[in-house]
Amino acid sequence: MFTLLSPSRRQEILTLWSRAWPIILSNASIPLLGLVDTAVLGHTPDSRYLAGVALGAVVFSFLYWGLGFLRMGTTGLMALASGRQDSAAMSRLLLQSLTLALVLGLLLQGVRPWLGEIISWLDGSAEAQQLATDYASLRLWSAPAVLIQYVVLGCALGLGKTRIVLLLLVVANSLNILLDLIFVLGLGMASQGVALATLIAEVSAALLGSLWLVRQTKQLGLGWPASWSEASQGWVQLVRVNRDLMLRTLTLLLALAFFTRQGAQQGNVVLAANALLMQIIMLSSYLLDGLAQAIEGRFGQAYARDQQEAVRVVQAGILLSFGTGFAITLMIGLGGESLIQLLTQLPEVQETARQYLPWLWLILPLSVASYLFDGVFIGATWTQAMRDTLFFSALGYLLIWWLLTPWGNHGLWMAFLWLNTLRGLSLGWLLYRRLPAIFVWRSTPS
Repeated sequence: MFTLLSPSRRQEILTLWSRAWPIILSNASIPLLGLVDTAVLGHTPDSRYLAGVALGAVVFSFLYWGLGFLRMGTTGLMALASGRQDSAAMSRLLLQSLTLALVLGLLLQGVRPWLGEIISWLDGSAEAQQLATDYASLRLWSAPAVLIQYVVLGCALGLGKTRIVLLLLVVANSLNILLDLIFVLGLGMASQGVALATLIAEVSAALLGSLWLVRQTKQLGLGWPASWSEASQGWVQLVRVNRDLMLRTLTLLLALAFFTRQGAQQGNVVLAANALLMQIIMLSSYLLDGLAQAIEGRFGQAYARDQQEAVRVVQAGILLSFGTGFAITLMIGLGGESLIQLLTQLPEVQETARQYLPWLWLILPLSVASYLFDGVFIGATWTQAMRDTLFFSALGYLLIWWLLTPWGNHGLWMAFLWLNTLRGLSLGWLLYRRLPAIFVWRSTPS
């Protein structure tokens, strides 16, 4: 008999929710930081400061988000090792991931001389480009700290220790917001104040996370590998997973950078309006991603033990994610215009943002599947499939933008809508091919 909320599904929903709510709250603080950045700069006398930080933030989408494979790869591999109760694999993974984080964080400092050239590719006015370069140059010093945070968060999510995720991100982002208000509104430092606040907060979070990681390894009884040969095991799998995730993430970030560049070519007002609306999307996506991140660890552990358990995890995730997506879309539909007014006092930016606000009412519900299935594929380390489906979706995105070029900024938003829709459809199809039982909603005995 068909029962949408059978006892087993209800129990799995409760289990997932117990893991998800700390991540949702912590993720909410991430775009809240972006909203505060936007709000404090939106209340400065000139839109160039907001435009400059919007351009500079794209650089860190590449440099930091592009290396987000450290977080995702650590989560999936840690979840699978935890599900198998393989303490040796967990120890190797931590050592290898932390080593990789430090090396990459130091190598990123070599990007500094080319920051101006990178930002110039994004277009925008000369003043906005210079402000963006100064912002990025200061913030880049936090690279090693950010990548260490990725490893700590990946370990926590893979083990299902989600409350530490809440503690780390809330502390870091609360500090960042406080320093934003002091440096920008109190000391008048504008975009440089935003960069300095972020730098201090990111280093503080890395130190706090490292202390937790040391304590956690002692509690789990994890130790250093006994020999070099033992320490070197698993590198091939780690490199393969991280390579696929890196290519997938860079493709997504290229698509977002293309979106920013096309907006910048239409002037600072359109660039600022698009950045403001994108902050609202990011707020929503981080909430949905909180559920997906809870699924990463839970699904990985379940998949390593029993496929029926893994099926229950995904079905519970579907119910939670689509319910949350509907609620978020309703809230944005009712309060979107008020949020725009809260974020900026510039009349021309407000008016332009209102013109494109209805696109969010479509983009948000159609993006739910892409976040949900990303979490499933990360948990199982099906990373090659994630990479290939994003390549396909990005090609569709560019094709739709090209066909709708006469629509101007409306065509750009339509292309972005299809980017996320194609991601969800293609991942869903591959998931059906691998675990068709996920899409069979008969009740199970309890």
